[in-house]
Amino acid sequence: MDAIKETNFSFQGQSDFYRGKVRDIYFFDDKMAMVASDRISAFDVILPRAIPFKGQVLNQIATKNLLATKDICPNWLLDTPDPNVAIGMKCETYPVEMVIRGYLAGHAWREYRDGKREVCGVALPEGLKENDKLPKPIITPTTKAHEGHDEDISREEIIKQGLVAESDYEQLENLTRQLFDRGTEIAAKQGLILVDTKYEFGHINGEIYLIDEIHTPDSSRYFYKDGFVSRQLAGEQQKQLSKEFVRQWLISEGFQGKDGQKIPEMTDDVVKSISDRYLELYEKFVGEPLQQQDYSNVNERIENS
Repeated sequence: MDAIKETNFSFQGQSDFYRGKVRDIYFFDDKMAMVASDRISAFDVILPRAIPFKGQVLNQIATKNLLATKDICPNWLLDTPDPNVAIGMKCETYPVEMVIRGYLAGHAWREYRDGKREVCGVALPEGLKENDKLPKPIITPTTKAHEGHDEDISREEIIKQGLVAESDYEQLENLTRQLFDRGTEIAAKQGLILVDTKYEFGHINGEIYLIDEIHTPDSSRYFYKDGFVSRQLAGEQQKQLSKEFVRQWLISEGFQGKDGQKIPEMTDDVVKSISDRYLELYEKFVGEPLQQQDYSNVNERIENS
């Protein structure tokens, strides 16, 4: 099946272009058009094959969540004229990603498993198991890398290095906690647990805006609420909807994005299984199946929108 690997448009009035890990971004003075491609990344590496419908899933879930959180924090989004396109305001970005975790999973669990009891300057108690709920949500920021790996960083280092002014950072932390609370409420209504997620922020004339996507399977991890406690007590793996299954598949094939490691072959079956998981999350999150867009004239459709 076809998928959107990349776009290469040239628009009248276009001032710049940037290709991120999964998005192609077209700039127009004070606005930007963000195309959600079907590229997929893991361990900060873009994988060789694109995943059908992934971009549409991310863009539409992000749009729903941006609209559902505007009362907490203004955001960059102005319009979504196409299932794969979002148009919004160009913001001056803060060079950190605000990661917040309600449960010990993913990267934080791997650090804990390997003996660390502090992540990004935040102390963790002894005796936790993988996927245990934390006493309270913790914020574990990372730097924003244009290339290579994002790096864990503490609140103290962010302020010390002047990456974000202390007064602004306090606002980012406060907004992060409010947004996570709202995301947790939205997920619970659909029988899901929002395990962890990340938010990115920018500013225009001193006002803070929420930017990029939020609460998508690329930026967040979800567990199924039903059966969570029994699985945890039995020491079983949690049933989850997130990109973590892609990371686990890569790890099982000997790849974690480190130098010298080779990306495993992405067969048609692997690509379809990943696509199916994204469609499953959309249906579970939204409550209805994705209206899958036709790929036959996808570039023309996106360009016209």
